[in-house]
Amino acid sequence: MTLPAALAEIVSDFAELADSDKVTLLLEFSRELPELPESLQVEAMEPVPECQSPIFLSVDASDASAVRLYFSAPPEAPTTRGFASILHEGLDGATAAEITDVPHDFFHDLGLASVISPLRLNGMAGMLARIKRQVAEQTAL
Repeated sequence: MTLPAALAEIVSDFAELADSDKVTLLLEFSRELPELPESLQVEAMEPVPECQSPIFLSVDASDASAVRLYFSAPPEAPTTRGFASILHEGLDGATAAEITDVPHDFFHDLGLASVISPLRLNGMAGMLARIKRQVAEQTAL
C-alpha cells in the first residue's frame, strides 16, 4: 500500500489501538479539523452525499507538489469531522501523485469497521474519491 508518510503514520497509530481507543482517537481528530479560511465559502465547495452528515470539501491542486485540502463539517457530527480531519492531516500538502496513488479502501486499515458502521465508512470513501477526482481534474493525472 502506498500512502503519504503522514497518512501512513495515522494508519499505524490506529492499528496499534484497542477498539475503544480507536473511537477516542477519532474523536480527538474531530476536534482538530482546521477552520475554513475566510476566503473559502461552503457554497463553493463540493458536497459529499455519501456522508450521513453535511460535509463539504475543496481541493486546491494548483501546485501539484503541495495539494491543499479544505473541509467543512458540523461540530455535531464528530465521526464525519474525524474522517475529514484524518484526510486533512494525512493528505494536506502531499503531492498530487501521492494523493491519486492512495488506495481507495485504505481506511479499512484504520481498523474502524468494528466500531463504526459501514454506512459511515462509506462517507470516508466518498471524501477520498472526490479528493482524488478533483486532484486528477486539476492536474491532468
